Amino acid sequence: MIHKTAIIDSKAKISSNVKVDAYSVIGPNVEIGENSEVQSNVNITGNTKIGKNNKIYPFASIGNDPQDLKFDGEKTKLEIGDNNKIREYVSINIGTNGGGGLTKIGNNCLFMVSSHIAHDCLVGNNVILANNVPLGGHAVIEDNVIIGGNSAVQQFTRVGKSAMIGGMCGVVRDIIPYGIAHGNRSVLQGLNLIGLRRKNVPNKDIMTLSDAYKEIFKDENLTENLKNLNKEFRKNELVNEVVNFLEKDKKRPICTPFSK
Repeated sequence: MIHKTAIIDSKAKISSNVKVDAYSVIGPNVEIGENSEVQSNVNITGNTKIGKNNKIYPFASIGNDPQDLKFDGEKTKLEIGDNNKIREYVSINIGTNGGGGLTKIGNNCLFMVSSHIAHDCLVGNNVILANNVPLGGHAVIEDNVIIGGNSAVQQFTRVGKSAMIGGMCGVVRDIIPYGIAHGNRSVLQGLNLIGLRRKNVPNKDIMTLSDAYKEIFKDENLTENLKNLNKEFRKNELVNEVVNFLEKDKKRPICTPFSK
């Protein structure tokens, strides 16, 4: 159902069973999938593709220009998957040529009030951003990450799979998969053990990951610790994910228990 006051460009591709409420505006290069709901006073523009079963709440701004002074109107994109909830005043920007030209969001995410996803961010599945969480440009947020309210993620930062970040935290270093970080400037506090158990990860695997964590972060010499890590640990999938994350981009600063 399309409300009579909604303004939808004739070139937009809106599935027949999408609901668009009063005073929402949808631009010409927008595509919205089946069973999605756009509530009142939402603006969707840019080269934006939105999947199925999404719910977008009032005053959200989706697909507008990046907050990047280098942006010069180039044809870049925003892709949003299925089953996401995008709450009031959330803003999500299209990509830039300098970042691959794409901002991409997976499935089953919850973006709470006033959270922001900047240009060229890559956000996985089942991600939760609490109220007032901004992601800086080019940030990579892997699957099942939870970020607490009023925390800010610096541009280019990576947050690994199933990591959890506490509230009011400045995230300026990469967070390992399954890690927990909090503090005014993020400090790695340990592993997200509760999250692992909720996902029914076997205790044996959790214990192996915990033992490997102690070896990797036993002191500040991270490179040497990884080099000397017992090869038996690499038989564990969880440990492999952490090690691969750490070795993928050695130029990136890593959040550790020794971070200041």
